[in-house]
Parts: sequence; C-alpha cells; structure tokens
Amino acid sequence: DVFEQPQHVGHKKIEFHITSDIPTVLQINSEKEEKNGNGVYLYATTEEINNTGFGRIFPAPSSNDKMETEEEDDEIPSEFISRRDLEKKRLSREEMEKFSVFKNYEPGDPNCRIYVKNLAKQVQEKDLKFIFGRYVDFQSEVERNMFDIRLMKEGRMKGQAFIGLPNEKAAAKALKEANGYVLFEKPMVVQFARSARPKQDANEGKRKK
Repeated sequence: DVFEQPQHVGHKKIEFHITSDIPTVLQINSEKEEKNGNGVYLYATTEEINNTGFGRIFPAPSSNDKMETEEEDDEIPSEFISRRDLEKKRLSREEMEKFSVFKNYEPGDPNCRIYVKNLAKQVQEKDLKFIFGRYVDFQSEVERNMFDIRLMKEGRMKGQAFIGLPNEKAAAKALKEANGYVLFEKPMVVQFARSARPKQDANEGKRKK
C-alpha cells in the first residue's frame, strides 16, 4: 500500500505540472522531492523540466530575430550613410568658423546640382555615392538617371565634385546635412552649383536666329 499510493500520486503530478508554469513547477517539485526522497520523482520531473524548458527556448530567439529585422528596416537603404552618422561626423557652426574654407561660405542659388570642394585625395566616387545616394530614390528610374557624380582628380579642379540630384528639394537637404561632414579627416564644403547651362543655351539660341 505504501508503494502503490506514491506511484499514482506521482502520475497525477506529472499531468498537472505540464499545464502549469515552469517556475512554480520547479519550486513545487523541489520541495516535494526533498520531502518524499523518492528517486522516481526526480527522473520524472527532470524530464518535464527539460521538455517544457525547450518549449520556452524556441519562441525567444524568433522574437529577437524580428527585432533585428525591424531595426534593419529602419536603416534602409543600408548601402548609404545614415542620418546619425552624418550628424556625428559633421562640424558644428562654431567649428566651421575655425576653417578658412568656410570663411566666405555662401550656399548659392538653389538648384538640383550641388558643388562639393575640399575633398581629400583618397576620396572616390563610391564614397560620394555612399553619402549623397541617400537623397535618391533608386526604385524610380527617373531619379536614378538624374543622379550623377563627377569627381575631379586632376588639374585645378582636383578635390572637387559636381553631384546631380533629382530635384532642388533633395539638393537642399543634401547641402544642409552634408555641409561640414568630415570625410577622410577633411570637412566637405557643399554648395549649390552655379548653373552655366542656361546662358550657353541662350547664346546658342541667338546664334541660330
């Protein structure tokens, strides 16, 4: 009689413990195992703990994966610089005043083309694309075609670049956020490019007439 009763009670405990929370199961089992001192209960409860433990482990990483993907989505497109990184490496107005390149700085007349100077020797087109590509919607074929980078590497224009953006709004935003950004230890000077094209077109029109 003494041996039969704890066995039946043990089976009932196993059924109840599966539906209960793990922490309470651990506490109840540990207390009752100490009181009863029966080895059978130890094996049964450890199996339950293992089974329920693995069951709880699976959902945890999946939720973390979702969090990671959400963070990645916020940073889209990841191939271009983020606004945080731009702000981190951009000089403040007070710091800009210390550099001679910003002494007589004027943004110029707004247009869709920007002019960048004071670029370091090691700057390449891909570096400028990494910074200014964030102002272009590459899913739009029109904007993709309008995005143009011309980096001067020789002669008097060395260390300067002209970047064509989809519209004046994008160019104005790029100028505001990228002016003073330190690239390869040199702060970029970003201005609106002077548009000489309309004057040339006008002269050509006069010649044709």
